[in-house]
Amino acid sequence: MQIQVVKSKIHRVKVTGADLNYIGSITIDETLMDASNLIEGEKVSVVNINNGERFETYVIMGQKNSGEITLNGPAARKVQKDDIIIIISYATLDFEEAKTFKPWVIFPNENDNSLT
Repeated sequence: MQIQVVKSKIHRVKVTGADLNYIGSITIDETLMDASNLIEGEKVSVVNINNGERFETYVIMGQKNSGEITLNGPAARKVQKDDIIIIISYATLDFEEAKTFKPWVIFPNENDNSLT
Protein backbone atom coordinates (compact mmCIF):
# COMPACT_ATOMS: atom_id res chain seq x y z
CA MET A 1 0.00 0.00 0.00
CA GLN A 2 1.13 3.54 -0.72
CA ILE A 3 0.07 6.70 1.08
CA GLN A 4 0.65 10.42 0.66
CA VAL A 5 2.67 12.19 3.33
CA VAL A 6 3.99 15.72 3.79
CA LYS A 7 7.31 16.01 1.92
CA SER A 8 8.07 19.72 2.30
CA LYS A 9 6.56 22.59 4.26
CA ILE A 10 7.31 26.30 4.41
CA HIS A 11 5.44 27.32 7.54
CA ARG A 12 4.10 30.87 7.74
CA VAL A 13 5.69 33.13 5.13
CA LYS A 14 4.51 36.57 4.09
CA VAL A 15 3.13 37.11 0.59
CA THR A 16 5.25 39.77 -1.11
CA GLY A 17 3.17 40.08 -4.27
CA ALA A 18 0.14 38.97 -6.25
CA ASP A 19 0.34 39.25 -10.05
CA LEU A 20 -2.98 38.44 -11.71
CA ASN A 21 -1.59 39.04 -15.21
CA TYR A 22 0.93 36.20 -15.07
CA ILE A 23 0.59 32.68 -16.45
CA GLY A 24 0.08 31.14 -13.00
CA SER A 25 2.00 29.55 -10.14
CA ILE A 26 3.80 30.63 -6.98
CA THR A 27 7.24 32.23 -7.15
CA ILE A 28 9.37 31.25 -4.14
CA ASP A 29 12.79 32.57 -3.12
CA GLU A 30 15.41 30.00 -4.22
CA THR A 31 16.87 29.91 -0.69
CA LEU A 32 13.51 28.86 0.75
CA MET A 33 13.07 26.28 -2.02
CA ASP A 34 16.46 24.74 -1.28
CA ALA A 35 15.89 24.65 2.48
CA SER A 36 12.48 22.99 2.09
CA ASN A 37 13.58 20.63 -0.73
CA LEU A 38 11.13 22.01 -3.29
CA ILE A 39 11.93 22.02 -7.00
CA GLU A 40 10.72 24.18 -9.86
CA GLY A 41 7.49 22.83 -11.31
CA GLU A 42 6.57 20.88 -8.18
CA LYS A 43 2.89 20.84 -7.23
CA VAL A 44 2.15 22.54 -3.90
CA SER A 45 -0.84 23.26 -1.72
CA VAL A 46 -1.14 26.79 -0.37
CA VAL A 47 -3.08 27.63 2.79
CA ASN A 48 -3.86 31.29 3.49
CA ILE A 49 -3.89 31.97 7.24
CA ASN A 50 -5.64 35.33 6.76
CA ASN A 51 -8.72 34.20 4.84
CA GLY A 52 -8.80 30.39 4.99
CA GLU A 53 -8.33 29.88 1.24
CA ARG A 54 -6.72 26.59 0.19
CA PHE A 55 -5.55 25.92 -3.36
CA GLU A 56 -2.98 24.09 -5.46
CA THR A 57 -0.45 25.47 -7.91
CA TYR A 58 3.15 24.83 -8.97
CA VAL A 59 6.49 26.35 -8.00
CA ILE A 60 8.59 28.82 -9.98
CA MET A 61 12.05 29.67 -8.66
CA GLY A 62 12.52 33.23 -7.44
CA GLN A 63 15.68 35.22 -6.88
CA LYS A 64 17.95 33.82 -4.16
CA ASN A 65 17.74 35.61 -0.78
CA SER A 66 15.03 37.94 -2.07
CA GLY A 67 12.33 36.76 0.33
CA GLU A 68 9.94 36.66 -2.63
CA ILE A 69 6.64 34.84 -2.26
CA THR A 70 4.45 35.91 -5.19
CA LEU A 71 1.16 34.32 -6.22
CA ASN A 72 0.65 34.51 -9.97
CA GLY A 73 -2.33 34.19 -12.31
CA PRO A 74 -5.67 33.07 -10.87
CA ALA A 75 -4.05 32.25 -7.51
CA ALA A 76 -3.43 35.99 -7.09
CA ARG A 77 -7.16 36.37 -6.36
CA LYS A 78 -6.80 34.10 -3.31
CA VAL A 79 -4.24 36.26 -1.47
CA GLN A 80 -3.27 39.82 -0.75
CA LYS A 81 0.19 41.25 -0.25
CA ASP A 82 1.28 40.71 3.39
CA ASP A 83 -1.03 37.71 3.94
CA ILE A 84 0.62 34.85 5.83
CA ILE A 85 0.56 31.49 4.04
CA ILE A 86 1.77 27.92 4.47
CA ILE A 87 3.19 26.07 1.45
CA ILE A 88 3.05 22.25 1.48
CA SER A 89 4.11 19.52 -0.94
CA TYR A 90 3.37 15.81 -0.63
CA ALA A 91 5.07 12.57 -1.66
CA THR A 92 3.63 9.12 -2.27
CA LEU A 93 5.52 6.50 -0.29
CA ASP A 94 5.25 2.85 0.59
CA PHE A 95 3.38 2.55 3.90
CA GLU A 96 6.37 1.12 5.79
CA GLU A 97 8.76 3.72 4.33
CA ALA A 98 6.34 6.48 5.30
CA LYS A 99 6.58 5.46 8.97
CA THR A 100 10.20 6.62 9.16
CA PHE A 101 10.18 9.40 6.54
CA LYS A 102 11.13 12.85 7.85
CA PRO A 103 9.83 15.84 5.86
CA TRP A 104 11.73 19.08 5.23
CA VAL A 105 9.92 21.68 7.34
CA ILE A 106 11.19 25.25 7.65
CA PHE A 107 10.01 28.20 9.74
CA PRO A 108 11.10 31.45 8.06
CA ASN A 109 10.93 34.84 9.77
CA GLU A 110 7.43 36.16 8.94
CA ASN A 111 8.66 39.75 8.68
CA ASP A 112 11.14 39.28 5.81
CA ASN A 113 10.85 35.55 4.90
CA SER A 114 14.49 34.97 5.81
CA LEU A 115 15.74 31.80 7.48
CA THR A 116 17.59 33.65 10.26
